[in-house]
Amino acid sequence: MTLPHTTIKVLVVDDEALARLRLRTLLADCVAPAALVVAEAADAVQAMSALQRDSFDAVLLDIGMPGLDGMGLARVIATLPQPPAVVFVTAHSSHAVQAFELAAVDYLTKPVRLERLQQALQKVERLTQSERALQPDLPEEVLIIQDRGRTERVPLAEVLYLKAELKYITVRTASRSYILDGSLNELEALHGAQFMRIHRNALIARRAVRALEKHFDPEEGEGWAVRLKGIEELLVVSRRQVSAVRGAMAG
Repeated sequence: MTLPHTTIKVLVVDDEALARLRLRTLLADCVAPAALVVAEAADAVQAMSALQRDSFDAVLLDIGMPGLDGMGLARVIATLPQPPAVVFVTAHSSHAVQAFELAAVDYLTKPVRLERLQQALQKVERLTQSERALQPDLPEEVLIIQDRGRTERVPLAEVLYLKAELKYITVRTASRSYILDGSLNELEALHGAQFMRIHRNALIARRAVRALEKHFDPEEGEGWAVRLKGIEELLVVSRRQVSAVRGAMAG
């Protein structure tokens, strides 16, 4: 049985901006499977930041980069809990043997041809589908909330923000609010991949950010606030967190 094609989520890593642009252009023309460039990076530090922030099916990885090179980065990627497939994209063919020793899915030489890139994505797709078939369904992450004698399981994927108020935390979804007895710092440590701090008293779901806009707060004066998908409420962003929110929106 032939499985339906999926969209391959890609991280492009190359220190040359023009090389990244060319790959993005080629990836946009790929079909069966299609490709979505979720992020790009100019070096290993930016790449690891992206890998910690998002999930990817494939990393298109240049070898010759300043700092930690592509081979070194591939070794680091292999240690991740769910490492994406690595496809090396380089101007030299001399590293091919070493690349496949690192379990690279493919090795492309520049200038990359569309047909050859499509073949690499097909290899990634086959690997991804076989790994998913072997994995059991992962349990849904939930927050356990005690509410007037009832115990409720609120899926973390539905939570838009977590806000500390007095001794409790308000847990807000698109449909309602809950009260949770806990620590905002503990929740941030547990769920930092899905939530980001925007204020000393608030975490927001990264996926839910809709807009960052100028805002006047009676207590803090002129500043910024974030608007989330699904609710009209504005949440104040502290000055030190504004750049982090902009970065999350750009990523």
